[in-house]
Amino acid sequence: MRTLWMTLCALSRLWPGAQAGCAEAGRCCPGRDPACFARGWRLDRVYGTCFCDQACRLTGDCCFDYDRACPARPCFVGEWSPWSGCADQCKPTTRVRRRSVQQEPQNGGAPCPPLEERAGCLEYSTPQGQDCGHTYVPAFITTSAFNKERTRQATSPHWSTHTEDAGYCMEFKTESLTPHCALENRPLTRWMQYLREGYTVCVDCQPPAMNSVSLHCSGDGLDSDGNQTLHWQAIGNPRCQGTWKKVRRVDQCSCPAVHSFIFI
Repeated sequence: MRTLWMTLCALSRLWPGAQAGCAEAGRCCPGRDPACFARGWRLDRVYGTCFCDQACRLTGDCCFDYDRACPARPCFVGEWSPWSGCADQCKPTTRVRRRSVQQEPQNGGAPCPPLEERAGCLEYSTPQGQDCGHTYVPAFITTSAFNKERTRQATSPHWSTHTEDAGYCMEFKTESLTPHCALENRPLTRWMQYLREGYTVCVDCQPPAMNSVSLHCSGDGLDSDGNQTLHWQAIGNPRCQGTWKKVRRVDQCSCPAVHSFIFI
């Protein structure tokens, strides 16, 4: 390449315009554009018609100055917006956050990453502050990572300062699950892939999922015996669901992170 540049510089002194290329023509085009050409030296050391479109890298007919005149610029995106509230109150649904494109990719630069993320959620009170009074039978679960973001807002005046951090952990052995869990590959629902038949999982019961009167989480199976089949459903994908059986109740969960969940 160094020899090529020295040759071009020498020719430019003997032949005015010999180094004409993308910069002089003022052209940089996306994709394959036959009209996006100039006259000058090509990177394959042939003088004549050369191209300034993005596809010239594949066809090998770029003008000698394409990389300098048309540098690849990756997509840049802004920061994530705050998470929205649940789409609906008092039933399993989703929340969303978005970000916008600050700079579109140019000249073969890296494409834009996803601009929207969705995750499952469940509200425990209406916008007016009334308790939803959940009576769901299945256990609705999500990743334990959600517990770091969840604001523990009291859904009832029965919650007091010393009981707000009350909670317990239920261990279950999974019996069955739908194939939709393994197919889930979205960033905030990828945790469903780790649900497996025959594995022991931990599910944490904490406010506000814990009922302020019964001090139970809906679907926790606390009063069932170990032979009773219980149902669960993943928040964020209603088709990811299955059955499990209670193993025991413990004060704190001790399962690996990928097998740790929370009632929601």
